[in-house]
Amino acid sequence: MLLYKKFLIAAGLGFCTFVLVSGASAQNYPNRPITVIVPFAGGSASDVVSRIVLEKMSSILGQPIVVDNKPGAGGNVGTALAAKSAPDGYTLLGTGSGPMAANLALYNKLGYDPQKDLIMISPFASFTIVVTASEKLGVKSIEGLIERARKEPGALNYGSVGIGSSQHLAGEYFAQVAGVKLTHVPYRNIAQFGPDIMAGTVQLGFAWYPNVAGPITANGAIALAVAGDNRLAILPATPTAAEAGLPEYKFDGWFGLGAPADVPQSVLHKLNAVLNDALNDPAVRAGYEKIGAVPVGLSLDQAKAFHASEIAKYREIISKAGITKVE
Repeated sequence: MLLYKKFLIAAGLGFCTFVLVSGASAQNYPNRPITVIVPFAGGSASDVVSRIVLEKMSSILGQPIVVDNKPGAGGNVGTALAAKSAPDGYTLLGTGSGPMAANLALYNKLGYDPQKDLIMISPFASFTIVVTASEKLGVKSIEGLIERARKEPGALNYGSVGIGSSQHLAGEYFAQVAGVKLTHVPYRNIAQFGPDIMAGTVQLGFAWYPNVAGPITANGAIALAVAGDNRLAILPATPTAAEAGLPEYKFDGWFGLGAPADVPQSVLHKLNAVLNDALNDPAVRAGYEKIGAVPVGLSLDQAKAFHASEIAKYREIISKAGITKVE
């Protein structure tokens, strides 16, 4: 299920050589600043990880890259703006698993078609889900969590950044795999989740590391497992779900770079190559490590196939969970 397992993602991310492009648009591109619409709030994990790689891309391209945060409706507001932008390569999209995949099965109206109106240049970061429990819950392992949840169906709850977010669906998928029932608590302001899990008001989180870093470092919550193939460098003592006895549970959220569908192929190839080049930079990798992100990069063809597979994956999870569509 994990992004970096399903596709060829090189250890050095150097498989994507700089493509020789033809045409005046690519030869002269970019000759002015680029805007990247990020459909989430400034300071969010999505925003932070985007700025890390975009800063390096700006340096390589020799032009400023301006981040324009346009949050709203689970990422749909900013994504729709990007989809309707001029397809000249000067307005791009910082996109993710919600607005580009899961939201198709969650909303009746998006205001855009992620497969027809947009193109994936490449995902560039994966956030492995960290299964986290309040210290007040008294659960110290995945095995203990499952045992407790089976004894008390629906009694245990977990918080997320909102309905349909990767954190919400990660909790739903955990319940499906473990055969338990959990109660979802969506937050309008995820900043309140940290104090609540420390207080035990919310007992669990299936979250990206930045959303649980505070409670974990303050010893108010414990990381039970990470839902990836490998342990996170920022949490070296925390086992993978497989090591913890639940090998079927693998889940991550991802963020990437997209563009309006009609951007010239030569420009897309250039952006794809520069993005993969930026992901090789030691400073980018160090920045990712600090926030629990894993650098990933795909070719344009791989990104297209990945995008289609993610839509199918989330549709299945959402269907099984019986989540009602948002009008």
